[in-house]
Amino acid sequence: MRIPLYQVDAFTSQVFAGNPAAVCFFDQWVDDSILQAIAAENNLSETAFLVRNEFGFDLRWFTPVTEVALCGHATLASTFVLFNCRKWPEEQIRFQTRKNGELVVTRRDDLREMDFPSRPAYPRTSPKGLNEALSVTPQEVFGSSEDLLVVLDSEVSVKSVQPDFSALEQVACRGIIITARGDQSDFVSRFFAPKVGVPEDPVTGSAHCVLIPYWAAMLRKNDLHAFQVSKQGGELFCKFCGERVKISGEAVLYMEGFIKL
Repeated sequence: MRIPLYQVDAFTSQVFAGNPAAVCFFDQWVDDSILQAIAAENNLSETAFLVRNEFGFDLRWFTPVTEVALCGHATLASTFVLFNCRKWPEEQIRFQTRKNGELVVTRRDDLREMDFPSRPAYPRTSPKGLNEALSVTPQEVFGSSEDLLVVLDSEVSVKSVQPDFSALEQVACRGIIITARGDQSDFVSRFFAPKVGVPEDPVTGSAHCVLIPYWAAMLRKNDLHAFQVSKQGGELFCKFCGERVKISGEAVLYMEGFIKL
């Protein structure tokens, strides 16, 4: 079996920046153990798997250790491949997912605009071990459907965090988003998820499902410009739409080939 494989840097226009994701196409679904083995072999934060359906594509995402419910950068990478490498003829692509229903991505010049569910945060106390694992004193801590949102006082503070990943893995949540107002953007963030095999994710679309409603309320504006200030870094153009958020970014092809099974 020859499986088409692409590697795309998402939320950037330059290779070696943004967040790399693998994109694989199957004619039909295979056993999950094969998908997980491919994701582990790729050893990227996410591998997207696609199967053609009547209206677009079924879409699933795997980290090196588990399947996840939602992934932004691998969705963006998938649409880049479909539009730029496989010449998808329409301006929109519809993806059917297992846990978040239909996701629609629209091509707008060099940007791909993803329509994702909004995941509003709610105030909560800091869970045991969080402050020590991050070595920070947060201004506020919020919960969400999967991740914690930790608000810090400045972009410098966000960039300076050096987590203890072993300790962070013991905190009761999937992942931890840290954020602050940006110096040259509306807000900045970083994302840590050692529990699912991703110590630090370079650019995280799904985290912005939490960040966008929070910062839209804080800044009293619906159109937002964001940077994820990891080592590789990435730029996101965001819009709050109530129960939905729109997340746009660029992408660039790094590699293409085949997996042989």
